[in-house]
Amino acid sequence: MTQHSRDTPQFYLTAPSPCPYLPGKEERKVFTHLVGERAGDLNDVLTHGGFRRSQSIAYRPACEGCKACVSVRVIVNDFRPSRGMRRILDRNADIVGEMRNATPTSEQYAVFRAYLDSRHRDGGMADMTVLDYAMMVEDSHVETRIIEYRRRGPDTGITGRGTGPLLAVALSDILNDGLSMVYSFYDPALDARSLGTFMILDHIERARTLGLPYVYLGYWVSGSRKMEYKRRFLPQERLLPDKWTRFDE
Repeated sequence: MTQHSRDTPQFYLTAPSPCPYLPGKEERKVFTHLVGERAGDLNDVLTHGGFRRSQSIAYRPACEGCKACVSVRVIVNDFRPSRGMRRILDRNADIVGEMRNATPTSEQYAVFRAYLDSRHRDGGMADMTVLDYAMMVEDSHVETRIIEYRRRGPDTGITGRGTGPLLAVALSDILNDGLSMVYSFYDPALDARSLGTFMILDHIERARTLGLPYVYLGYWVSGSRKMEYKRRFLPQERLLPDKWTRFDE
């Protein structure tokens, strides 16, 4: 293998398949592998260009005649939670997240399995086994962390850890300019807590503490109800054909 082939990513195009977001549409993706010593730098560059990471693959939509998928990132320093978001923060004031190395556990998988069975039983991840989950967490050549959310305990202020059962989990990459939320899930019995929103708010605060300007939320898909929530985190930038563009409403 030549030095050129090691350092230059090779891009591939998937065959058409049914779109998971818009009925009657087909999707195609362009993808490349994130491996080797330069995987982190490549992930940064590709994320800035609208790619997402899944295990050791970086991908972005390449659909003919459709541009509905738009990359979204929250502008951390200008973000202020809405009244409804502040209520969610208050509702979950008894929960603390601990950032850890990306190591899968059986406890995580139990929550993951319950989440899929409740919320995405017909989705593409519905059949994931414990080994598939382990690959999702461990197969990363970039700086990746797991954040586990549990109820606060008497020693949380000292240890930074919560206690009791695992309530929610986020798998996130640390980029040079932000946190990228790769995947998150939670105990579906706790729907009233709005833990999905809570984890995004927690990531925004973590990025602020780390001095990182953005939290990457993946794709907002116009016309998809399950992606509509991403529009609520304002101000945000969306990747339009020419550049990242700020939206305040």
